[in-house]
Amino acid sequence: MKKVLFISSTGGHLTEMMRLEQLFSNYDFRIITEYTPSAIYLEKKYAGKVNYLLYGTKDHPFTYPWKLLANCFKSLYYYIRFRPKYIITTGAHTAGPICCIGKLFGSKIIYIESFANIHTKTVTGRLIYHFADLFIVQWESMLKLYPKAVYGGWIY
Repeated sequence: MKKVLFISSTGGHLTEMMRLEQLFSNYDFRIITEYTPSAIYLEKKYAGKVNYLLYGTKDHPFTYPWKLLANCFKSLYYYIRFRPKYIITTGAHTAGPICCIGKLFGSKIIYIESFANIHTKTVTGRLIYHFADLFIVQWESMLKLYPKAVYGGWIY
């Protein structure tokens, strides 16, 4: 069975990723997200299949760089432990390090650009677009910004 890692930050990105839940049973999967009160339910629902990164946003400029650095190391640890063939992500910043690590080690990267963006690129999308094996947008208008992307329609 193929190993697939599903990763996203919390909030809307996690909500979007969980819309792919019907795929989980087809793979040896793991979920990685940020440790927040809204995401801890995953531990009970998917026992032994969930790992957490530190929660941090760019809105906290003094702590964010340190949390991002710590998450890079944690991402490397989780990647080596699981060794996924595929990494599927809906973003955001939490997913960047593990997608870069995965690409270096030969994983296929599938990135789904946020539903919330209709006319602008996300920061993570801008980065991962250049090396993703499959880059999916949820709005046709986004194909103008990401010409090599695939229009996949809405996850919702």
